[in-house]
Amino acid sequence: MADSFIDTINSFLITLEKERNFSLHTIKAYKNDLIRFKLFLIKDKSRIIFAQINRNDIRNYLADEYENGYISKTVARRLATLKSFFKYLVKVELIEDNISIHVHSPKVPKKLPSFVDKNLINILMESPPLDTLLGVRDRAVLELFYSTGIRLSELVNINIGDFSINKKLIRVIGKGNKERMIPYGKSAIRAIKNYLNMRNISFNPVFANSPLFVNKSEKRISKRTIQRRMNNYIKLVADGKSIGPHLLRHTFATHLLDNGADIRAVKDLLGHSSLSSTQIYTHVSIEKLKKDYKQAHPHG
Repeated sequence: MADSFIDTINSFLITLEKERNFSLHTIKAYKNDLIRFKLFLIKDKSRIIFAQINRNDIRNYLADEYENGYISKTVARRLATLKSFFKYLVKVELIEDNISIHVHSPKVPKKLPSFVDKNLINILMESPPLDTLLGVRDRAVLELFYSTGIRLSELVNINIGDFSINKKLIRVIGKGNKERMIPYGKSAIRAIKNYLNMRNISFNPVFANSPLFVNKSEKRISKRTIQRRMNNYIKLVADGKSIGPHLLRHTFATHLLDNGADIRAVKDLLGHSSLSSTQIYTHVSIEKLKKDYKQAHPHG
């Protein structure tokens, strides 16, 4: 007999891949989470009917995961998966109400990380909803911060004409009114194009002097608004008093360095005037630094 639950999961995963461009790694994690939820449900139910699943089923599932030894961070990710799935169930009219929104994510007991772990980046980037203009704007802001490592003050001052689409570069004005060109990634430009499309504008030169990110009144967005909006999303993956957009700048630098980028190149991307400023972003081990030095220095 066909398994309607599995069929629905597969349809949901196809939507993530085709419409939202999720990576295969993320889709695999979502599938694992949903299969675990199904296995939990069939302990008590011979047949799973979506409309009969309630918030207590979800809470009991999360509690069961704790009992199985999973840490809060993993359980929080399981819930994030379920929230995306139930939102999809509403969209395809398999249920009327999204009961998952009433289940609060568990607090992850940890100190403020100096950067967002690579395994949590997709969760962070996918947290803004894409069915509202604000959500689409927030996704574009998150993607641009992580893709470029720019400062908050630099981001709010970007105009549409600052993009060089052919060269895949963006012009920013940093501290001391210094100009620099920074490359950006595919995810960032895709998110930005989606945002501009929802505003019925584009990279056409006629819009060159228009601010990239705006508020409801189509005025340039404020730094305070960006901070408040970003903090709400970053709290999903980090705790602490210093949570803010700067964490994404730190993450950008750390991930580049971890992947072998030259610290001098990272310095230029960040707009630092000296290497000493960039070194606070270095989280590679001493052994890795020694190995890189030995390979790169003429007298190593």
